[in-house]
Amino acid sequence: MIDNFLDSWDLFQFMYLSGWLLAFLLSLSGVLVVARDQIFIGVAVSQSSTLGIALGLRLITWLRLSSVAGFHPDAFLSFMAVVFAVLAALLTARGQTIGHESHEALTGWVFLCAASVAILLVAHSPHGLEEVQRLLSSSLIGATVIDVGLFGGLSAITILVVVSCRRQVLLFALDPSMMTAVGMRGALWTLGAAAWLGLLVGVSMRVSGLLYTFGNLVLPALIAKNLCRDVTTVFWLTPCFAVGVSAVGFVLANHFDFPPAQMTVALLSLTLATTWARGRWHDRVVSEVPQA
Repeated sequence: MIDNFLDSWDLFQFMYLSGWLLAFLLSLSGVLVVARDQIFIGVAVSQSSTLGIALGLRLITWLRLSSVAGFHPDAFLSFMAVVFAVLAALLTARGQTIGHESHEALTGWVFLCAASVAILLVAHSPHGLEEVQRLLSSSLIGATVIDVGLFGGLSAITILVVVSCRRQVLLFALDPSMMTAVGMRGALWTLGAAAWLGLLVGVSMRVSGLLYTFGNLVLPALIAKNLCRDVTTVFWLTPCFAVGVSAVGFVLANHFDFPPAQMTVALLSLTLATTWARGRWHDRVVSEVPQA
């Protein structure tokens, strides 16, 4: 099994490296999403990125941009994905509402609007519809050395911010009231975190699709959260789970000829279900222990 995987390295090395770097990058950022109970925001932002790509495909056709000298469709679509993901993240940032609607209602509206309009934009374009369906189903095929460099750079920046601003990040994740009391600008941190989340989701969606992006954003953090209570430990365990399970998922997918993104997310889901079962078993054992 391992030998077969190593034999495929020359052909799929950029896909493997991009997938592992994305798992690390998204999972580390996903700790804040899970800690602040904003899980549904992740899928809403991911879906909005798909809308940006769908609109970009239509603009290329309507404005005949492909005939413009020096125009790069992939770069343009990546730009549209990032822009719409950032806008959605900013719109659904904690505390933002429209009228009397709740924050959850706004997030749900963003997801449903983006999901429906994206399909409508490309419904009469076979190539566009195929591209959107690929994003929704997730496929890491097509990753390049440029993607590896981009994800590696973003991972380095994320690590630098988390390490250098560790105390502020922990307060932002766990205690917004204390954050304000010690002089941190809560609104600025919220907008900055939302913009960074949108950027990461936008660049990820173009390469890995919705399932892999959303799965690595929330599942590893949920697994780590169920296994330990210390947030600092969660920050370190989460990317370890993400990269480790992704590595196993890619090896199994190569051996059994399955899509690597779906295999990885399925393994993450199984791992999370195992931690839930472990937690229930532990609570049951504790409840049955006679009280002194």
